[in-house]
Amino acid sequence: MALVGFLQAQNCTTIPAAWRQPDARLDFTTADYYRHIGRTLERGCFDLGFFDDRLAMPDMYAGDHEHTVENGIRCVKLDPTVVLTAMGMATEHVGLGATYSTTYHQPFHVARVFSTLDHLTGGRAAWNVVTSVNDNEARNMGFDHGLEHDARYDQADEFMEVVHGHWDTWEDDALVLDRPNGLFARGDKVHRLDHRGEHYISRGPFTVPRTPQGHPVVIQAGQSGRGQRFAARWGEVIFASNLRLASAKVQYDKLKVEAANLGRNPDHLKLATLMFPVVGRTHAEAEDRRAAFDSLARDIDELSLLSEGLNFDFSTKGVDDTFNEAELAALSGIQAIRDRVMERAGSAEPTVRDFMRITGRASLSHAIVGDPVEIADYMEEWFTTPACDGFVIGCSHQPAGLEQFVDLVVPELQRRGLFRSEYRGSTLRDHLGLPIPQPGEWKGA
Repeated sequence: MALVGFLQAQNCTTIPAAWRQPDARLDFTTADYYRHIGRTLERGCFDLGFFDDRLAMPDMYAGDHEHTVENGIRCVKLDPTVVLTAMGMATEHVGLGATYSTTYHQPFHVARVFSTLDHLTGGRAAWNVVTSVNDNEARNMGFDHGLEHDARYDQADEFMEVVHGHWDTWEDDALVLDRPNGLFARGDKVHRLDHRGEHYISRGPFTVPRTPQGHPVVIQAGQSGRGQRFAARWGEVIFASNLRLASAKVQYDKLKVEAANLGRNPDHLKLATLMFPVVGRTHAEAEDRRAAFDSLARDIDELSLLSEGLNFDFSTKGVDDTFNEAELAALSGIQAIRDRVMERAGSAEPTVRDFMRITGRASLSHAIVGDPVEIADYMEEWFTTPACDGFVIGCSHQPAGLEQFVDLVVPELQRRGLFRSEYRGSTLRDHLGLPIPQPGEWKGA
């Protein structure tokens, strides 16, 4: 199975209360903090760690950032590509990914950033492709509001065409470096892209030679219908979030079929599902850890992250106020959050409390709690069903949560033959069993 570390270049994990945990490190603005996490991932033979990111702090709730800063609700967001260079210098094998939005960057820039990282890390770079979902990001980037959901993905499709096109404009043998004859590279093997489309114009030539992986690995997490089509076309590691084995199996099979229908090899998409493990040497110890963490959670954390994720100010409703059909349809952020609540609330008009209870965005409400055998049993069932090709490990806090997983669960997975005991290649594509893309291959998708 593939193992992916879900990381944040900020003061907490995805769970805001993480920084309040007594054994969480608070030196999150230092290189040593991220070097330590990188070495821990590598000690656990993880395929990669990647940084989630947003281009704004959560300030949708009540239209103000004061609560965000005071409670430490993902209010620090360092640039993840800079951070992972520090991790790359401290590691030799583990893959390293960062999030970059197709909504507010230019394709040439993104292509160059990740090609450079792939060279500097010896072929270990990955790009987590996102379309920015909410208005507070838009306002930081010079716009009044974000793009409509499907329009974001339409634009992102062209963005990906441009990025992949630039990655292919240096042929494999273009670079010569023949000092005696004074030939640096073959001019006829470096090409201009000359892209002119609905959203982008990008000429080239690209300024970074072909990288060790050919292309950096593409991570994608589209979960809506339109997002899943995008993921099936472009994604190589698919970041999924599904709480139920049966529905996860349906999603897994659907994605593989969709990829095949696009002319892709379904085995070249690795679907990794998000899980939040809380592990102890015994089940009782794990339950104690979970209870200690739950005592730190606050309602404002949940409401703030719901407001951010759904692009709606939850302060405008009471906790038992309902959403009618029109209000639900108008929620413009991460549609998979809304759809999950509508499916599980037991009512056509869910309340704010339903959103808090079902999503658990700021708590460990969906944690997998147990000793190493129990956690490994859960993972083995999902992997062998199969409902996934691996797992994205979201730790309760850093670095202790990751260390507990590496020290306790990874050896149990290795004992069962479900996970590697050592790296057998040098690039991220080696770890994942993914081929090097051939120039122009993306055009057939």
